[in-house]
Amino acid sequence: MNKFATAMLAGVAMSMSLAAVAEAKDKVIGVSWSNFQEERWKTDEAAMKAAIEAAGDKYISADAQSSAAKQLTDIESLISQGANALIILSQDASAVGPGVEKALSEGIPVVGYDRLIENKDVFYLTFDNKEVGRMQAREVFKVKPEGNYAFIKGSSADPNADFLFSGQMEVLKEAIDSGKIKNVGEAYTDGWLPANAQKNMEQILTTNNNKVDAVVASNDGTAGGVVAALSAQGLAGSVPVSGQDGDHAALNRVALGTQTVSVWKDARDLGKNAAEIASMLADGKKMEEIPNVVKFTTPGGNETNSVFLTPVPITKDNLNVVIDAGWVSKDVVCAGVAAGSVAACN
Repeated sequence: MNKFATAMLAGVAMSMSLAAVAEAKDKVIGVSWSNFQEERWKTDEAAMKAAIEAAGDKYISADAQSSAAKQLTDIESLISQGANALIILSQDASAVGPGVEKALSEGIPVVGYDRLIENKDVFYLTFDNKEVGRMQAREVFKVKPEGNYAFIKGSSADPNADFLFSGQMEVLKEAIDSGKIKNVGEAYTDGWLPANAQKNMEQILTTNNNKVDAVVASNDGTAGGVVAALSAQGLAGSVPVSGQDGDHAALNRVALGTQTVSVWKDARDLGKNAAEIASMLADGKKMEEIPNVVKFTTPGGNETNSVFLTPVPITKDNLNVVIDAGWVSKDVVCAGVAAGSVAACN
């Protein structure tokens, strides 16, 4: 069994086991956010802050506003404010390096949150992003097993973009090699910005005279940009589109039929686990002692201590999962949906 699969099986019990062993009190946990442009980060933050405060620790944070330069300054500021551990959602995985090194040199443990930081001494917490990519490709492939495919990738500065694309290619390689699927365009999306994704999709549509049969977009923000581009050409709903994160607007698009899948990564679990891991590390626990930890070899050849949580693909057929979990209300998911067209909206 591979490392990801092992971690995924263990991940179900993650929150309970972490809560049982977290001991830090009166520690300061500093969190550096890359941005709050995407809906999900506010959800992550709420869960993270609640867990930090429940443990008797103090939450401090900074928003880099999508600026790698500001994030470096933010990290230094969090250190100067007395952070005993740092959680970093990196805007640019390479650019945060000096700030990470400064923290580590001062004995401050660092958790790379959701996005990989290439440093063997940084704990890595995320969902299995290759599997997210596989799930995206599988669901689109079910709808369109052949034809012209476009790939709207994430930010080139974020290793997750390549993890996702790698997973997508694992699923689609055979069909591409056989000629059933043709890659008619792929593009990274600077900053994961929906507006940039829309521009990329518009260019691919123009280049191919609108002859695009499927789009594998790497998150819900980029999927939103793709759907906007498709809508302008009268193609929304006829071209399957993937995403991830379980953004409320994306789940509504799934119900409406303009997006095929949003791979749900319950940000509440991720935020809570990050808080508990940071608390344990701040209290002196070794990375190797964190519950459910596995060794993960990064693309840069570093062996990191990591925990991977399990994602869930959400399609029109199982929208009830996110509604029943309290992630989103039925009214939000089902806004504008024709009566009787989606089981979860009945």
